Amino acid sequence: QVQLVESGGGLVQPGGSLRLSCAASGIDFSTNTMRWYRQGPGKGRESVASITAGGRQTYADFVKGRFTISRDNVKTSVYLQMNSLKTEDTAVYYCQVTVSGRSYWGQGTQVTVSS
Repeated sequence: QVQLVESGGGLVQPGGSLRLSCAASGIDFSTNTMRWYRQGPGKGRESVASITAGGRQTYADFVKGRFTISRDNVKTSVYLQMNSLKTEDTAVYYCQVTVSGRSYWGQGTQVTVSS
């Protein structure tokens, strides 16, 4: 079955960096667009970044220039490098993929930006 497992979250000070990872299994990883979402405290889930099978990246305006999404098709993993973190980036970050019209999500990893 499809499984997405995120890791790499934690507590970081404003201005710091973190790298999130999402390991995927049960899918033909190299052919799928992979996405990162986040849900902050008291907020709805929002799209952060995506990367197509061909490597084209898209970003939400609030992370442009600070976050970078990448993928490793050999390791069937997608990454989110987060730099210049702000307190408002505090959220649970989720990896997502759509396969045959069905959406799959990981369990999420908590990112807390605080001094």
